Amino acid sequence: MQDNKVQIFDTTLRDGEQVPGCKLDTKQKLVIAERLDVLGVNVIEAGFPVSSPGDFNSVSEIAKIVKNATVCGLTRAVENDIKVAAEALKFANHPRIHTGIGTSDSHIKFKFNSTREAVIERAVKAVSYAKTFVEDVEFYAEDAGRTDNEFLARVCEAVIKAGATVLNIPDTTGYCLPEEYGAKIKYLRDNVKGVENVTLSCHCHNDLGMATANSISGVINGARQIECTINGIGERAGNTALEEVVMVLKQHPYLNLETSINTKLLYDTSIMVRESMGMPVQPNKAIVGANAFAHSSGIHQDGVIKNRETYEIMDPEDVGVTESAIVLTARSGRAALAYRAKKIGYELTKVQLDTAYTSFLNTADKQKEVKDKDIHAIMAEVNKISKIAML
Repeated sequence: MQDNKVQIFDTTLRDGEQVPGCKLDTKQKLVIAERLDVLGVNVIEAGFPVSSPGDFNSVSEIAKIVKNATVCGLTRAVENDIKVAAEALKFANHPRIHTGIGTSDSHIKFKFNSTREAVIERAVKAVSYAKTFVEDVEFYAEDAGRTDNEFLARVCEAVIKAGATVLNIPDTTGYCLPEEYGAKIKYLRDNVKGVENVTLSCHCHNDLGMATANSISGVINGARQIECTINGIGERAGNTALEEVVMVLKQHPYLNLETSINTKLLYDTSIMVRESMGMPVQPNKAIVGANAFAHSSGIHQDGVIKNRETYEIMDPEDVGVTESAIVLTARSGRAALAYRAKKIGYELTKVQLDTAYTSFLNTADKQKEVKDKDIHAIMAEVNKISKIAML
């Protein structure tokens, strides 16, 4: 793998589907999986096969249809989980088993009532067993964000020796600060024997709104896989949003990090997922929200009309949005009114624009937004006034 290539691991169909009320049937999952493959994701985490017969069937069917991406199944560090996942993945062109265990003191004490040494033993055993079924084994150290770095390094080194090809370092609770998470990745790069032979992966949650920042900090410090979901859906406050990390890397070429994602499909993919899952996206959502490329302030509208880059760091067409939106409100100026009027067929003189703008403000004060039908009505009034003035 190229050192500047960041793998995109999409877990929309596994972690994303854990959102209450967002359950998908197999047919819906197949449609989304096909789109993710076309989108260019490197890994599709298709589900948790042992969790239910339906999930097993979905992973199996996805494994049959995905042409390019690696298809991944999640397990616990339990032999039967791993065996079932291997069975579900047997038709995949590129199968991966994703197994792991909690490594923070909190998980070890309260979740497992165990010890650090016992957890390392279970981790090694799980990876070794998974390796008997597939070559590509990813290990997750759950709650790595709150795991002591020295112990985390010991776990990572042990599972590398057992055959792990990818090390997932999850900020499971979304607790880390970007600097802290980046430093954790750097610590592992500097202190784990054999780490140069595996891929470090970021799996960040958004409980404090830092999932994207943490993932970017992770790849800056040496991780080369980001685990994410379309629209950032996922447990609690969600996961890292695929569209956000992809566009961050695209818009900051000096980082010299790139992905294989066809960004022009991001907006349509977002719509597909939100409609399938019944999970609306807030209007101010970065990249794919309804207002991501919309302007209603007169100052901003004037700047964008003169030169889009004045207030937009991305070309909307790069993410599959047709064009920027000039939304007419009481805060809009003459430039925006003239622009929208021209779009629907009116080339206004300065006198006509002055007259129309007065009528426009009266309309705008009465409603949240002035639509094209309102502009037609305003222009009819302007034409009527012009004819009277000519008599």
